[in-house]
Amino acid sequence: MAKSKIEWTQESWNPTTGCTKISSGCTHCYAETMSKRLQAMGVEKYKHGFHKIVTHPKTLSLPYCWKKKRLVFVNSMSDLFHENVPINFIRKVFKVMNDCSDHTFQVLTKRAERLYKISDELKWGSNIWMGVTVENSETLNRIKYLRLSKAKIKFLSIEPLLGPLDNLELKEIDWVIVGGESGPGSRLMDVEWVTPIREKCNQSDTPFFFKQWGGVNKKKTGRKLDGRYWDEMPDFKPMKK
Repeated sequence: MAKSKIEWTQESWNPTTGCTKISSGCTHCYAETMSKRLQAMGVEKYKHGFHKIVTHPKTLSLPYCWKKKRLVFVNSMSDLFHENVPINFIRKVFKVMNDCSDHTFQVLTKRAERLYKISDELKWGSNIWMGVTVENSETLNRIKYLRLSKAKIKFLSIEPLLGPLDNLELKEIDWVIVGGESGPGSRLMDVEWVTPIREKCNQSDTPFFFKQWGGVNKKKTGRKLDGRYWDEMPDFKPMKK
């Protein structure tokens, strides 16, 4: 469990670690870079490196110890719906999230098809927010599978945004996050890709969260869009800055 620097959450909880690249949004994966760093530091949880999927049963007890309500990003260092994560372990993670209903859990995947395939086998409490990553027009089909899932709160992480999303449809979507890629080799995000998404959110009354412009120095480029911060979220009272 760790405090998170990600603007749209408070803390991270990683019942699994490791992942493999699946689409162009994975090219400069921050989790891969961080995993290598933690492995070099000798952190036990990351001794197998990034490309081996490892489950960590001991971490399942952590949420039961939390006293204050919190917003938690699940598997910031992995993908819970990766094909190498056993369905029985996914069920255990969902049991914890349902048991700990005072907390809000944000689950994000690029494996939207598997999410849909096993959705009926999972219990979806309203405190479990389910999202898919959409980085360009080629990955818009992930939204279809998200809609077909049994999740009660559905969101999109459009980060890194790598091109225009002219055919984006927000029906049944409860939240949209948009952000540019950051770090060495980062690909630039065009404002003309961002503003149409914000306008679609406004028209559909969907909360819009602008995370960052990104770039090599994301602090310099900042988080403002049209001179203001966009930090809209689904209702979550404990969220504080």
